[in-house]
Amino acid sequence: MNRSELVAALADRAEVTRKDADAVLAALAETVGEIVAKGDEKVTIPGFLTFERTHRAARTARNPQTGDPIDIPAGYSVKVSAGSKLKEAAKGK
Repeated sequence: MNRSELVAALADRAEVTRKDADAVLAALAETVGEIVAKGDEKVTIPGFLTFERTHRAARTARNPQTGDPIDIPAGYSVKVSAGSKLKEAAKGK
């Protein structure tokens, strides 16, 4: 399912216009992005998803073509965890 299909499904389910559904989806993505960028708290939608910024330590890797070592600097990543309702849905229940 791509974004336009998701917007259409949300609009039908919530009985709103596609424009309104798209605005809500964009606002959700922007808000979650801002909170994760700060890194001081996580975003939890109970039973559905949890978004959290995590720190990745610096490490040394190998170039697969040459075998030469490469230094990868420390950085940040995003951890997304499925909630209980989403896990149950994935099982087909």
